[in-house]
This record gives sequence, C-alpha cells and structure tokens, in this order.
Amino acid sequence: MDFFRQRRLQPAPLSVPWGIEMADQSWFFASQGQQQGPYPEAQLRQFIASRVVTAETLVWTEGMANWQKAGDIPGLFSGPSGPPAFPQSGGPLMNAGGHAGGPLSIDFGIWEFVWRSLVFSFGLIFIIPGPWVTLMYCRWIVSCVRVPQRPNLVFTGRLVDAMWFYAFAMVFVVAALTESKAINAGTNFVQLMMYWLLVKWFIANLSSNGQPLGLQFSGSFWGFLGWSLLAALSIITIIGWAWVYVAQIRWMCRHIGGTRRDVVFNGTGLEFLWRTLAIVLGFAGAGFIAVMFASILPEFLKYIVGFALFLLLAFGVLPWAYRWQFRWLVSQVALVEKYLQPNA
Repeated sequence: MDFFRQRRLQPAPLSVPWGIEMADQSWFFASQGQQQGPYPEAQLRQFIASRVVTAETLVWTEGMANWQKAGDIPGLFSGPSGPPAFPQSGGPLMNAGGHAGGPLSIDFGIWEFVWRSLVFSFGLIFIIPGPWVTLMYCRWIVSCVRVPQRPNLVFTGRLVDAMWFYAFAMVFVVAALTESKAINAGTNFVQLMMYWLLVKWFIANLSSNGQPLGLQFSGSFWGFLGWSLLAALSIITIIGWAWVYVAQIRWMCRHIGGTRRDVVFNGTGLEFLWRTLAIVLGFAGAGFIAVMFASILPEFLKYIVGFALFLLLAFGVLPWAYRWQFRWLVSQVALVEKYLQPNA
C-alpha cells in the first residue's frame, strides 16, 4: 500500500524508551487498507481496549523506521500504561470524538412478552385490530432496547401512518376468497412490499430523549425482494438458510442511514444455526417425551395431561428460548464509527 511506503522514514531514534512517556506521541494505524490518524496516545489505547486496534494491526509514529505490528511494540499491550482488561467479547467501541459506540442489548419480562405476543397474534388474525396491536407491539419492543449514547429509546409512529397496513390486510382477505393462483401470487408480491414499508416506517420513527433520531432505511424494494426470495429458497439446503439470513440482516444494517456511525451485525451463520437448532430440537424432544408420557396414562387422563403438557411447553419453555435467541440477535447489532471497524 502506498501509505506504508510513504511512512518508511529514517528519523533519529526516540530519546525515551518505548512504553514510557509516550503520552504526547501521535499515532497512525492501518484499518481495511487505509491509513487512520493521527491520534494521541490516549486515543490509541482506547482503540486497543475496544479492539479496533489489535496486536496484528500495523501502527506508526514519529521515531519509527517502518510500520510495525502493535503487538510488537513494548508498552502498548502490556505494562502499567496498558489498557484495562476487556470486559466482554464484542464490547463497546470508542470513536475518535470520545463518544461510545458498541453493541445493542434488549431485555423484557417473560410473561409480559407472552401476553403481548398473544394479543399481537390474535389482533393480526382478526385483521381489524391489526394496526392497533402492531403499534402497541412496536412501542413496547423498542422501549426494551438499550442503545449506547441513545437513552430512552421510543417508537413514535402514529396509528394514522399504519392504516395502509389495514388496507393491505383487507386485500389479502379478498384475494384468499377468490382462490385464484394468479391473484394469490400477486398478493404475495404485495405482502413483501408491505414488509419493506414496515421496515422503513419502523426505522424512521425511532426517537431518543424526545428527539427524533432522523434514521432512514435506504435499501431498495428490489434488494429486499431478492434477499427474501433467496431466504425462502435456502430452506431446501437444510442448514444454508442460516448464512443467508445473517447476510440479509447485514444488508439491512448497512442500509440504515442518518447516523454518523455504521450499523453492523457481527453474528455468524454458524452461531445462528446452532442456536436455532438447539431451540427446535429441544422443543421437539420435550414434546416427544410429553406424548410418550401421556400415552401410558388411562384414556380419561391422556388428553387432559397431554393438553396440560402442551401448554407447559408452549408458555413455560418456548418464551424463554425465544428470549435467549432474541437477546443474542440484538447483541450482535453494534454501532461502529465509520471507517474504524475492527479488523477481520
């Protein structure tokens, strides 16, 4: 890279040992093939603590003959002046302006999730309450999300803005009554457009501390359509769908604009796959055990106990599994300063 050759200077050796009295040094480092800096010593250590700069990252400062790996420079990754122990994988990043970025998080009560999800599901089934339950659910789920440097996150969408949702739902009902394959195929296309509009509406109506965030989703409908079709086709691969879903989430994150930070998704297809399989296999295994147990009971108890075990699984196990998966998904979404994403 050109900037590496440009920095191969031959200045006089440093007058102080490495790792001592370097606070006034200005540092450059390489990220994704581009030169970043200069940054003061304290800022470089913040990048190290947040893993923007790793031991393998090339760095340079006045007094160095050539670019070197940061891990090869005494005092940067060890010693009293080194960064504190990193608290967790994928922890918060620190940008050049000193404002923390980092991963999102979410938390919600199990029973609150259960009753709200039931209300939401039944509202959609009966169509007419659809806009109201959708708005209610969006406001609740957003209030459970925690975003670095964005306290009191709320959803400010209005019911009048969601009435198109109701209009689309009525179209689907009418199309289903016609039993026409051509019309049903057309409504599937319209349904995907509705989901795309929902994403745009949702992101555009996020607010923090009473101030709109000014976000927008710039992904095109055709891009959304392509990813949705690919996701549907990937089901036949048995396991390949997980990587497609992760790629689709990353595409959607890349197209969230209106912020000085990039929105990235750090989860992998393998992580998505094994977590989903753990939930499906665990639930299926528990259901099989429940059926086997009910089968050995007398006839008059079989259906009562079987139904009770089904309710236990549906409302006592599945919500916990869903929260476990959903927490992971949200924690993999992070805010990263533009052009300062961690090296792969």
